[in-house]
Amino acid sequence: MKKLILLFTISIALMSCDETKKVIDVAGSVQLSGTYNVTSIEGKNVATLADKKAFITFAALDKTIRGNTGCNDFFGSYTLDLYALSFSGVGSTKMYCEEPVMTTERNFMQALNNTGSYGIQENVLTLYSKTDRSVLLTAKKETN
Repeated sequence: MKKLILLFTISIALMSCDETKKVIDVAGSVQLSGTYNVTSIEGKNVATLADKKAFITFAALDKTIRGNTGCNDFFGSYTLDLYALSFSGVGSTKMYCEEPVMTTERNFMQALNNTGSYGIQENVLTLYSKTDRSVLLTAKKETN
């Protein structure tokens, strides 16, 4: 009987840990939710077409992203685990743009592919590299 009670107690403890992690992940996803205007990629200013801006929008409910690189629209999904962040299924339209806008687009897409974690401070999103925690991208949250 003691073993059964011990097993039951351990099971409850493990289930509550899993629920706590889910709550933290949801809270992180809600915190990340919104539209961010990209201000720099790998420390460099962002070049865009005159009628476009580079931005990324996080949708917390379905964990999807969409945005514009300054030239093409993109879409995909994201996975969040505490402060670990990764993107998958990222695709984009294929319009050609002149330099330096195409370089900005390549760097933007590489930043998404290489993201390993993120931080948000004073409405500024920072994406960090999964290999060396260098800053890949910074973006300021739109506030309405």
